[in-house]
Parts: sequence; structure tokens; C-alpha cells
Amino acid sequence: MHELLVELFPICRSITGDGVRATLRAIERHVPLDWHEVPTGTRVLDWTIPNEWNIRDAWVKDPAGRTIAAFRDSNLHVVSYSAPMHRHLTLAELRPHLFSLPERPNWIPYRTSYHDENWGFCLAHRQVERLVDGDYEVLIDSTLAPGSLSYAECVLPGTDTAEVLFACHICHPSMANDSLSGVVLTTFLAEAMARRTRRYTYRFLFAPATIGAIAWLATQGALVDRVLHGVVLTCVGDPGPLTYKRSRRGAAEIDHAVLQVLRDRHVEHRVVEFTPYGGDERQFCSPGYDLAVGALTRTPYGEYPEYHTSADTPALVTPAALGDSLDVCLGVIDVLESNGRYLNLSPYGEPELGRRGLFRAISGNVDASSPEVALLWVLNYADGHHTLLDVAARSGLSFDRIREAARVLNEHALVKEIPDGRLEMGSPRTTLEAQQVQQVQQVHQVHQVHQVTKGTSQA
Repeated sequence: MHELLVELFPICRSITGDGVRATLRAIERHVPLDWHEVPTGTRVLDWTIPNEWNIRDAWVKDPAGRTIAAFRDSNLHVVSYSAPMHRHLTLAELRPHLFSLPERPNWIPYRTSYHDENWGFCLAHRQVERLVDGDYEVLIDSTLAPGSLSYAECVLPGTDTAEVLFACHICHPSMANDSLSGVVLTTFLAEAMARRTRRYTYRFLFAPATIGAIAWLATQGALVDRVLHGVVLTCVGDPGPLTYKRSRRGAAEIDHAVLQVLRDRHVEHRVVEFTPYGGDERQFCSPGYDLAVGALTRTPYGEYPEYHTSADTPALVTPAALGDSLDVCLGVIDVLESNGRYLNLSPYGEPELGRRGLFRAISGNVDASSPEVALLWVLNYADGHHTLLDVAARSGLSFDRIREAARVLNEHALVKEIPDGRLEMGSPRTTLEAQQVQQVQQVHQVHQVHQVTKGTSQA
């Protein structure tokens, strides 16, 4: 992952243009992609696809003819989407178009002007402080012309058409943790899932931030409704602890799954509530869609000093952090794939586990560490409504222990999985579950008749 990140780092990306396409071609070496081009002028929800922007060169020369900012040295030197121009300007005329960070005098900031035609350069503040009066020559060899916005997706079908969405943004230029760490993680996550048997269909979306996600939502029609779970991935390569931002729903299955995996790993992490700003989770969670999509980062955007600056280099991203983020995502997928609801087929009192070899022969104190405890939790909550994830959360046991308990109980015909694992509390039951419930009710009725008969005899 880190090697791919280093390869992609020099490419100048924006919300449109050849840099995005070059990035997608590199990703396509790892996973198959379906490409989409949305033409300039296309209305996507409340937005319009802008002109396509490409740049070949740009620089600023001081009165002595020395280059003080060059696109070829750093693509952050140019404000993204700067209009083409070649002019001579006084320092007073140039200053409104220069951007720097006084608090970080050696770093170049990242600035954009996507939807208002403008131009500008970003410099280290120490350079700005040394500027002298005189004539400055400015060149921006760029094009702003009708074209298209590019995005791509890797779709891996499962036995279920319901989808799990992983999304990243591919519009940022040379910034390693913000943007590229999410891009390479999404790429290798897709590569890993391509080799696996899948219950759900998996969609890995590579799109420019904001307008790319909006374009996807606007052009996918009914497919959007298939998204059952989702996570936006960005800033996942720094050494900081993992941070999960809940979906707008706050308690969706994806929220529980991520939290369960983070808890089971016993590592430092943070969980924050949904806010309507940040990454593309705010587009997927907009009220008209309200998809169950959260966001996974390590140190969140804006909370590490290198964010949106030239200091966000591949050195900030560690292979260990990328690998850990990948492991967590695969763990979340594992939970989603195996989560389900079960029905207790012997719900009146505890079934005798001992004669089935499921309870220790010599009993004593039973605590949370005892192997039988997970069996008891699953039996008690196998009511057709609670999922294994619910049981793990209520019990404080790991998801793996609860899942294994369900497997063992299923093998002994004490519980049976309900085929539709997506049932919500209070929703109509499946035909099979209804039949199972009816069978249990019949047993209960026979039991009641027996009790009445027995009581009459005694009377």
C-alpha cells in the first residue's frame, strides 16, 4: 500500500482532469474498475459539473528573474483550478493572489477555487516575507474547458444484491494521509475482497470529494437504495489511534460493527457522533438519502498539523498504520458477513447442555470467561429479533465468541438462523421464521393444555 501511495503522490489531481484519470489507471492495475465520465454542464442534484481543469506548468518570477514558486517543484504551489494567465504584476497586485501559513512558515498550504474562476499561488510564508517591490512575471499554463468529471468503482457481486459501500476521494494533489491513504486502503481492500466468497455485494467508489459523491448519488438511481452499510475512508495512514464517526442514524448496523471490532481489538480508539461536515459521509447521510454510512480515520481531517499542507508527505504515513487500518476494515467486513438473527428452538427454560457435551461435567463458579457463558447469551437472545452483534454488545463478549457459540448451538439443533439477516425490530418476519415461531407456539399450547389437564386431575 505504501509503495502505491509513493507512486501516486507526485500526480496533480483535482476534481476533474487527467490527474484523476492517471490515478484511476494506477488503481486499475490492482482491481477492475467501471469508469464513469459525467460531462461538463450536467446537473447533478443541486450542483453542475464544472469545466474540466488541466495544468502543464506554472511559476512566479521575482523582479530579478528568480523563480519563487514553480508547479514543477510542488503541485501545491498553484491554487487548484487556477485559470490560465500570463501577466506582469506589481507586488501589490500580486499579494491578493498569494497564500501562506504564518504559523507554519516552512510549509506550503493547499488551496482551491473550483467554482469561482480565479487564480493564485501558495508559498511558504518565509518566502512571502522576503518579497520585494518590483515587477513580477506570472504564468499559469492551464486549461478550463468543457470536458467531464471522472469517477470509477469496483463492484464485486455477492449472493445478496444488498451492498456494502467503501468510498474514498481522489481529488487531492500531493497529500499523502489526506486522500491518498484512503485511496490505497480502498484499493487493497477491494483486492482482498475480490479473492473471497461474499455474502453481500461490495462497491468500492473512487470519486472526487463532494461533487464526485454527489454525481454518483445523482446518476445511480435505484442502485443507491441497495446500500445497506458504508464507510468513507480517509486519513487512515498516520500513527494516531483510529477514530470512527458514526452514521447520521447513529445506531445502524455498520456503527455497531465498527465499534465492536474496535472494542474487541482492545486498542486505543475514539468514537465521535455524526456531524454534517467533514468528508463525503455528509453526502451519503444527507436527509434525502440517509444511508447508513460512517467514516473511518486515524487522526481526523483538520486535527493533525500537516493537514492540507506540503508537510503531508509519504513520510507521515506508515506501512504499519495502513496495515492496521486494513485489518480493521476486514474485521468489520467479517462481522457484517456473519452477523445474523437466530431463533431458539428450545426456548422454554434452558436446554440441557450437559448431556450434549456443551457444559462442563463438574460445575462450579461460572463467570464471563467461562466457555458456557456465550452459549447462554446466544440461547437467551435467539428470539428472532436480536442479532449476534446485539448479543456481543449486550454481553460484553467478543463477536468471535458469540459467533462460535451460535455455530455450536446450530450444530446441535438448538438454534436456527433466520435467512433474512436484515430484519429490523418490528418488521414482518420471513415465512420460515413465521413457521418456526408457529411451531414453538404449538409446543407452548400443548404445554399449557397439559398443565390445565394436570391441574384438573389434581383438583
